[in-house]
Amino acid sequence: MSAKIVVADDEQNITDVCRRYLEREGWTVWVASDGEEALRHWDQHHPDLLVLDLMMPKLGGLEVCDRIRRQEDTPIIMLTARGEEADRLLGLTMGADDYLTKPFSPRELVLRIKNILRRSGVQTGAAAAASSRSLTGEEGEGLATIAFDDLEIFPRERRVLIRGAEADLTMKEFDLLHLLAKYPGKVFSRSQLLNQIWDVAYDGDTTTVTVHIRRLREKIEANPSAPDWIKTVWGIGYKLEARGQER
Repeated sequence: MSAKIVVADDEQNITDVCRRYLEREGWTVWVASDGEEALRHWDQHHPDLLVLDLMMPKLGGLEVCDRIRRQEDTPIIMLTARGEEADRLLGLTMGADDYLTKPFSPRELVLRIKNILRRSGVQTGAAAAASSRSLTGEEGEGLATIAFDDLEIFPRERRVLIRGAEADLTMKEFDLLHLLAKYPGKVFSRSQLLNQIWDVAYDGDTTTVTVHIRRLREKIEANPSAPDWIKTVWGIGYKLEARGQER
């Protein structure tokens, strides 16, 4: 099947270039020039991913992201202009999965989309076949259930239970938790987490990791300010504190 993607930006040259590159990958693309049109495409076509410009007429990317997150966990990549760090952080906090700063390379956008689609289970052709083959090898071993006291992770179903209750995690939040839980006690730097989870170097900008860790703590920790599970190792990064691990 072909992945379905909505690209929303009020600059036609950007949507034209994005459409051309994404359709080369065999994906179905709808473009929008404002936030209201983006929401209509999302409601009508149920895309696998949206690319949203932060600043658009009628509805901006942040508001579109907020409205979608109230209903579904459709992956979202936010496009931001240089100097809009505060808005970018707000977008990540509100649920955007990734961001690109303008001007950006269309090839990098394609790579980011491929990584997100792969992690969300939207695969076609050779990628799907490779994934199927990998289940008998090392990657398949990585799908084993991980259980600690009060924390259970089910990679095949991408589900997490905290004290028996389902945790509503986004794709990136789950990936972060799963990686940390596979190596309990191991300290990961923010740069390592970027490389492992986002697969693309961010030129030293690790803010997105900090934001996602904070959101993850809010969903799984009894007291996010004094976390039991995800510990900060000052000056380095994060680790998952293992308690009563079973496999």
